[in-house]
Amino acid sequence: MSYQQGSIRRVPRKNGDVWHLRFREDTANGGRRERVILIGTVRDFPKESDARKEVDRRGLLVQVNAENQTGRIHFAELAEFYLKADFGSDAVRQKSTTTIPIVQHYVRDYLMPRWGNELAEEIPSIAIQRWLVSLHNENGLAWTTVSKIRGLMQRVYRIGLRHGLVEKNPVEHTEARSKSNYKAIIITPAQTFTILKNLAGNQLHFTLVLTCAATALRSSEILSLRWEDILWNEGKIRVCKRWAKGKDGETKTAASNSTVPLHPILAEYLKQWHINTPHAKPNDFVFPSLTRFGKVPIWPSTFIADYLRPAAKAAGVEVADGQRLGLHNFRHSLATFLSNGAKVQPKTVQGILRHADIKTTLGLYTQDDSDEKQAAQGAFLVAMGLASTMVQ
Repeated sequence: MSYQQGSIRRVPRKNGDVWHLRFREDTANGGRRERVILIGTVRDFPKESDARKEVDRRGLLVQVNAENQTGRIHFAELAEFYLKADFGSDAVRQKSTTTIPIVQHYVRDYLMPRWGNELAEEIPSIAIQRWLVSLHNENGLAWTTVSKIRGLMQRVYRIGLRHGLVEKNPVEHTEARSKSNYKAIIITPAQTFTILKNLAGNQLHFTLVLTCAATALRSSEILSLRWEDILWNEGKIRVCKRWAKGKDGETKTAASNSTVPLHPILAEYLKQWHINTPHAKPNDFVFPSLTRFGKVPIWPSTFIADYLRPAAKAAGVEVADGQRLGLHNFRHSLATFLSNGAKVQPKTVQGILRHADIKTTLGLYTQDDSDEKQAAQGAFLVAMGLASTMVQ
């Protein structure tokens, strides 16, 4: 039986109308019969869309389809089951609003068109492996993207195994490269200072870049800041949410839900902006969209394209056409400066960036400094006694 989405019907009752979820069930003699599950009252769920959300919250379609899968299942049905099961009440960690559309895109636009009509347990590992390679060689996808698609296909099978829909996972015997070739543009302190001078005519833009450069907050985190998050007396900035899809959401990780330092110098600039901003109430955005009367934060893509990118180029930052440059580059830049220039302990840098794993701090957010490497080599040669003479 194909994956059932069910139908929702409003049913009159003496004490008030209720919503029913209708679905089909296989019978022992090979026939089918209709069954219903009570969703709730119309008083609790006024609209059909509200009732549908309750169905998803309770994982009723996952339950219905798991009970009715008898025999071999096609990959499309397995994938649909995954999208319900791994995003519903059974999920260990609820997916963020930014993650859900990305996962649905990969599943519906890549996995299902290629494998949807095939029996899930009969897809050979070698066919999956060749397809993954073709995504890179023929479709031009980066290996990191291919690796994500492989990981999702792996997850689809694992959910199927957990619910007894399949008995094997052919993705386990495949592989994909996951190392990215991306190298972030590092902005030096001197270049940052020049960028700030270029933005000095706009206090909002100036303070935004200064705060981002000094705190290494993610773009979504700095956009969500309210004035009540600036803990003046404690010398800290509270990070407890992020701005995504036009609303506040959970931080990227549990470790991200923390505070970052607020140095007196940065605090003074923020205080000056607090005096001058037209939106200075505790629950107002620190960096609001003035054209939207402070109802939402500043629109980052417009600010970057119209102001930050030109200011960076004028400051001597080498940015090729099409090359990524945004607020996140200040996060990479601070990490690199603290690790290489200021010689700050890695655990301290990890704390500022709020990474759960120090490997992320050292592996992805800091870059080698050629001068530092040469100086380190020179220190070794000096220790050998070769400071000013050549080996004879």
